[in-house]
Amino acid sequence: MDTILVSLAFALIAGLMMSRLAKLVNLPAVTAYLIAGLLIGPFCLGRLGVSGLGFNSLAQVGTLEIVSQTALGFIAFAIGNEFRLKDLKVMGRAAITVGILQAVITTVIVDIALVVLHFIFPSIISISSALTLGAIAAATAPAATLMVVRQYKAEGPLTKLLLMVVAIDDAVGLVLFSVSFGIANALETGAISIVTVLVEPLAEIGASVILGVIAGLLLNWLEVYFHSRSKRLALAVAFVLLTVGFSQKTFNIGGIHVGFSLLLVCMITGTIFCNICETSEELMARVERWTAPLNMLFFILSGAELNLTVLSNPLVIMIGVIYMIFRSAGKIGGAYISCKMEHTTPIIQQHLGITLLPQAGVALGMALTASNLADGAMVRSVVLFGVLIYELVGPTLTKWSLTQAGEIKPEGRVSSREVNQPDNKPAVTIK
Repeated sequence: MDTILVSLAFALIAGLMMSRLAKLVNLPAVTAYLIAGLLIGPFCLGRLGVSGLGFNSLAQVGTLEIVSQTALGFIAFAIGNEFRLKDLKVMGRAAITVGILQAVITTVIVDIALVVLHFIFPSIISISSALTLGAIAAATAPAATLMVVRQYKAEGPLTKLLLMVVAIDDAVGLVLFSVSFGIANALETGAISIVTVLVEPLAEIGASVILGVIAGLLLNWLEVYFHSRSKRLALAVAFVLLTVGFSQKTFNIGGIHVGFSLLLVCMITGTIFCNICETSEELMARVERWTAPLNMLFFILSGAELNLTVLSNPLVIMIGVIYMIFRSAGKIGGAYISCKMEHTTPIIQQHLGITLLPQAGVALGMALTASNLADGAMVRSVVLFGVLIYELVGPTLTKWSLTQAGEIKPEGRVSSREVNQPDNKPAVTIK
């Protein structure tokens, strides 16, 4: 336990130091945390084997999965704050259309590219693996996007639509992956299961929504009994931890395996709570400040988990480059087409797709499931390669797009020390 605490403390310090260096070259803090994770991970500093000085193995990083899962829960809870009724009335339809279409278009484009590669070089990649990679390509990482938005205080129609789309993308990606993976299994085994392909993913989405609604209503009901800011904050934290814990459960109903999507459960909890609690904005702001170190650890651990051994396989790099080129084309082109259909502004049409490129945890989870395929190890390696590049480059591209859209203002030179002087008034006052 003492070694774990020392490693976590060292990780936070490394992330903070790297963020200072990143600021000198105008890189987002998210990228700095990922690089810090790489440097103290098992493929760099961790190779020295010094206890507490970085992470010595991927297994050691894996023991801290609870930290990453908890951070994802708070990130999803915060994204739920973006689904307020006043915003949904303005761009709810556009968010649903774009969220679905860009994911489907990306899957189709990557599928076509990799299936063509199969017919040219049958020994390199199978059709089942091509279809599976196409579905995984639809997944977008909400965490990196939210952190860039928070760091630079991005605000505007593109930012609003972006946060809604990355949330919807999780549900759409789940269905696309389940269908594609079911077909891939059928191609390899000769048998297809409608329950696995359609019923179970829809059951997971339904169960996640129901659990999120119940948690959001309970949080609002209990919140009125506490007037202290610290106690209300503790209650909100407790409910996020509760939903993260429950989302790990699985059960069977009539032979149907039902699980929960952590991101969906926590997002729905945040959405319900924020739409029925009058003081939710103040409480969400306090939760955001409280979870800042936790979110930092999430990205540092994500960087430490990036497996650099995939770079030693030329075949994985070749397929990975093709995967990334066509996934990027699908995200950018799909977002442009769907935004055009919804008559959004030209700025949103031009820049939304680039902000959807980051990819991380959800894709890695899908890749882990896909490892059951005949060449599942190759699928996982390709996704690992893609995540390695997208996580390092994606936040910078997101920042660039939001800046070009005019939704990130130039950073001021006032430090937090000046802002927090006693003479300054608090940002929010509760009467």
